Amino acid sequence: MGGIALTKILLVDDEVLITDSLSYSLQREGFEVRSVIDGAQALKSISEFEPDLIVLDLILPDMSGFEVCRRLRATTTTPVIMLTARSEEIDRILGLEVGADDYLAKPFSFRELLARIRATLRRVELDRQLSQNQPVDLRTLRLDPVARRVYKTDQELLLSAREFDLLNVLMKNAGRALSREELLAQVWGEEWIGDPRTLDVHVRWLRLKIEDDPASPQYLQTVRGYGYRFAGPEELS
Repeated sequence: MGGIALTKILLVDDEVLITDSLSYSLQREGFEVRSVIDGAQALKSISEFEPDLIVLDLILPDMSGFEVCRRLRATTTTPVIMLTARSEEIDRILGLEVGADDYLAKPFSFRELLARIRATLRRVELDRQLSQNQPVDLRTLRLDPVARRVYKTDQELLLSAREFDLLNVLMKNAGRALSREELLAQVWGEEWIGDPRTLDVHVRWLRLKIEDDPASPQYLQTVRGYGYRFAGPEELS
């Protein structure tokens, strides 16, 4: 059994005394922390570490925090809290314009930074939940997670609660292969201990309802030896 995944924070600051102190304090608060000293390492760490939040200093040895943030925003929506030793309003405005989510002037207390981190993460989670409640339209299928209804070419499909939950997970992750274990955990729950073949049965039932030809599925595809995937938007266009 794997442990609970920790929220990951990337610290980007060339003042080692600061990053060492923050790393220690954040780890004590239950975060997983990695620190780097310049922009190049920060950009590299995005794909390797996959942080949930970045604390980014404005002044770095190789490029400004503004430039790092601008480049980050070209590839990721990971929230950024920008740090600076300067307090001019123009810096704050520029930082927000290049995509920073919040701004904190040095010197600051750890408690203040912690409060900003938690507030930003709560805001991101709320945005994620709101976006998850938006209807999903893929070709002729439309899934409304709030009303828990599914339509194919404007005709409502009658799905069981479990069929709906399975289709919801698959459509929300369209284009991505999901393992059998992941699907069972998300739809049936982490503690479920029933027959794993129930997943295959529900997939078969779903195909009978959503596919034009269930024997040659276009939407719900099998990934042999791994799990299932819902065809991506570009495949269905």
